[in-house]
Amino acid sequence: MARLTITLSDGQHRALKEAAARRGKTIGELIEESLRAYGIKTSRRAAELVALARKRAGLEEETALEMAARETRQDRGR
Repeated sequence: MARLTITLSDGQHRALKEAAARRGKTIGELIEESLRAYGIKTSRRAAELVALARKRAGLEEETALEMAARETRQDRGR
């Protein structure tokens, strides 16, 4: 498993420690949970999920890409 060092302000670190304690988790567990909630995935895993969703929806690749691009633009307000 990889390790990571980040720099936080004293206030951010205190808030993170308090949030983890309130939830009965370690700081690392809270960060991992947050990454999952934000949908952080490797490119490979994201591609696997897209392929699975496309297969389940019965969409051709081009149609799925057009749909994804359109929805992304709408979500960004463009």
